[in-house]
Amino acid sequence: MARINLLPWREQLREERKREFIVLLLGVFIIAAGIIIMIDRSFRADIRYQQARNDFLRREIMVLDARVAEIDELKEQKAQISSRMEVIQDLQGSRPVIVRIFDEMVKALPTGVYFNSLQREGDRLQIEGIAESNNKVSELMRRLDDSEWFVNPSLQQISAAAADANSDQRQSNAFSLTLFMQSPERGEEL
Repeated sequence: MARINLLPWREQLREERKREFIVLLLGVFIIAAGIIIMIDRSFRADIRYQQARNDFLRREIMVLDARVAEIDELKEQKAQISSRMEVIQDLQGSRPVIVRIFDEMVKALPTGVYFNSLQREGDRLQIEGIAESNNKVSELMRRLDDSEWFVNPSLQQISAAAADANSDQRQSNAFSLTLFMQSPERGEEL
């Protein structure tokens, strides 16, 4: 007779396969967890390394920003010193010009004309004075126009002035004129 096995072998086989599956699933889970932990540690190490590099770069940038600020400050000081030097050079260069202007004013001043005030604003001169007659004012303007140091004399006002009790003058004219200064060429100046 045939041997009939009445034992629940299928159920045992199922249980055995189920155990193998659980062990295999547990092994895959452990391996996957290990891989994830290793990847996480690797990423964290990379992040720490990059943060350290970023911190280093920030420190270096702060050092360079301080140097740039110092350089900007030095450039500003240099510009201020340069402007001061230019002013000083201009003053030193114009020192003899003032003397020449006064010398030319004396040369252009006819007898019988007196200056009460002389104001300078840049290249513009404002002169107020007294002259014995209108002809003396005209002569002054011609002489100023002929001078190589002055241009465009313009009479602003002329009026009869009060006679001074101590002077011999019977009539005098107060005048106001404006003219502009110009420096002649270097060859003409010497």
